[in-house]
Amino acid sequence: MNLVWQRFTLSYLPLKEYLGTSYVHRSLVGLLRSWRQTSIFIQWGDIIAAALLSLVYGLAPFVSNNLVGLLLAACVGLWLLLTLSDEVVPGNSSTVTPIHLLVLLYWAVAIVATASSPVKKAAFFDLGTLTLYLLIFPLCARVLRSPRLRAWFITLYLHISLIVSVYGLRQWFFGAPALATWVDPQSTLSKTTRVYSYLGNPNLLAGYLLPAVILSFVAIFVWQSRLKKALAVTIFVVNGSCLVLTYSRGGWIGLVVTVLASLALLYYWWSVQMPPFWRTWSLWIILGTLTGLFLLAMVFVEPVRERVLSIFADRNDSSNNFRKNVWTAVYKMIGDYPLLGIGPGHNAFNRIYPFYQLPRYSALSAYSIYLEVAVETGLIGLACFVWLLIVIFNTAFLELRRLRELRNVEGLWLIGAIAAIVGMLSHGSVDTVWFRPEVNTVWWLMVALIASYYTPLPQNQGLTLRNPTS
Repeated sequence: MNLVWQRFTLSYLPLKEYLGTSYVHRSLVGLLRSWRQTSIFIQWGDIIAAALLSLVYGLAPFVSNNLVGLLLAACVGLWLLLTLSDEVVPGNSSTVTPIHLLVLLYWAVAIVATASSPVKKAAFFDLGTLTLYLLIFPLCARVLRSPRLRAWFITLYLHISLIVSVYGLRQWFFGAPALATWVDPQSTLSKTTRVYSYLGNPNLLAGYLLPAVILSFVAIFVWQSRLKKALAVTIFVVNGSCLVLTYSRGGWIGLVVTVLASLALLYYWWSVQMPPFWRTWSLWIILGTLTGLFLLAMVFVEPVRERVLSIFADRNDSSNNFRKNVWTAVYKMIGDYPLLGIGPGHNAFNRIYPFYQLPRYSALSAYSIYLEVAVETGLIGLACFVWLLIVIFNTAFLELRRLRELRNVEGLWLIGAIAAIVGMLSHGSVDTVWFRPEVNTVWWLMVALIASYYTPLPQNQGLTLRNPTS
């Protein structure tokens, strides 16, 4: 069983040997290596890539999606140039991880889904957008392998999130007009301000801030000086407060799951150093304290109580009712296009969904990333997506175990990335802000953060783990 799992998760895949014998890899990678010898531009390629990515993550919350798309296109073009001009040496194979292979596979499935789409033109247009999202990952993973650049991007994202959250808190104190009907007009919360900052949507803001909350919490332990720790505490409190004040139920679910995941991982990280008493009781004490604070908020803070109870109100809540009606239509769409779906993107969805929608329930998406993936790329695409998630988490846990054995503090950033991904997936189960560029680029930053720690495991180590008595 262990051998099957290792092969399924590509844990001991001989990437060096595969890349060394791959005709496609040998034909493309290094094709322009002679240019690298004379081009100053390419010799500074990784620094230029870091600058372009900094523009993406520095500007995404504040500018239009079209500008973000142009920046992503520039990043993809640069990644292609860097890849084609790379030196073909064994060390370069470590930049390719099992995660890269699954991303490539999902992209291939999306291409086939586009070719079989009933609305090929609309699907082809959004395939380009999906390609930009997917290819930002290998460039991020390449750049983040540098510890200095890794620290830079984490710091950049946290500072940008702080700016976004400060403006969100300003909206809470001074009021902000609702740009859409985000709360049931008949609810007692209909007059409550839901902050949305520069992103224009409270659910989108919650999705954007979710990784920042956990990364700023981790930064409290990673950053060394007192001043930096104070800054990390400030970012954590401001981001956490702003996320709560979005009153996004999906964001709250994601936050709870993220906190629980991070506590479990931090317990795993520190448990070997704990005295017996704290090793036994620390996690329960923290969980009990958090549960008590939550119950106090439920009892004494009416908006929190109303929003939490509305999660369980089923169709009595207008938002729940709307989502369930959309999901009913989406199930029918999946039933009619089960294998490869209707093609990627909201344009294809908007062309097909009206034929299935219930009266008065128009929608721009499936309001669940899992249903969205299934309806866009079929059950084959959904299976590939789930496989990708499994490989991401398996790679993360293998590297976390390695860093824990080395007592390398970098493992705490890995904990933050894992917890952030778990939270974003939980939020995404009831919303599709995950597909928006502000959130999707951060998602791939978290995945790239995990991939950047990847260290190929030797084949004999895999055999030893599988059969320790041999």
